[in-house]
Amino acid sequence: MAAFTSVSQVLSELKKHENKKNIEGMKRYGISVEKAFGINAPTLHALSKEIGCNHELALALWESGYHEARAIAAKIADPKRLTKKLMESWVKDFDSWDICDGTCLYYFRKYPDAYHLAFSWAERKSEFVRRAGFVLMAVLAVHDKKRDDHDFLLYFPLISKYASDERNFVKKAVNWALRQIGKRSEFLRNECIQLAEQIREQDSRAAKWVAADAIRELQEKKIAR
Repeated sequence: MAAFTSVSQVLSELKKHENKKNIEGMKRYGISVEKAFGINAPTLHALSKEIGCNHELALALWESGYHEARAIAAKIADPKRLTKKLMESWVKDFDSWDICDGTCLYYFRKYPDAYHLAFSWAERKSEFVRRAGFVLMAVLAVHDKKRDDHDFLLYFPLISKYASDERNFVKKAVNWALRQIGKRSEFLRNECIQLAEQIREQDSRAAKWVAADAIRELQEKKIAR
């Protein structure tokens, strides 16, 4: 049985590892620190592994609002009990790129209809909901091994449309989606380079950065191999 089975136990353990110096570093990287302990990723990963799958605890940790508690929640929540309602609730709470990315990577991508939900979220105006849509595209490109490559072409209109979103956390997610889709296969690499070349022609600083960065990486010899 896991040593940590209640929110109070987990928060007490997190408090022991609090690092105010790290909190300052998190601020510099654009991470919300309103309710944060400044704990590094390896420590959180080890604690999550020790707790194991515990859906009720995950829900309670998320509701606590603490940054690190939510990072743990995404790793210990039960994928079999993941619902669209839960995803819609959690995505509205995103206030940091790392919680957005980690939750999509460790939890949301396991939802059976995550592929289609990415379309919906990418169209939302909220910065972190839109980011979540493109992060889902990126992580699914890596982890959804059974999906046909051609399905990822359907994301291209959204990538092109929102490459011009000047908000930092959106444009970086759009870029991430473009690069990860392009690294999925030689077919998609060529398609993504063509898309990036089209995006580069947009009258937008964000779009030109998204395109240039993607082209640079996708044309690297090691990626081509």
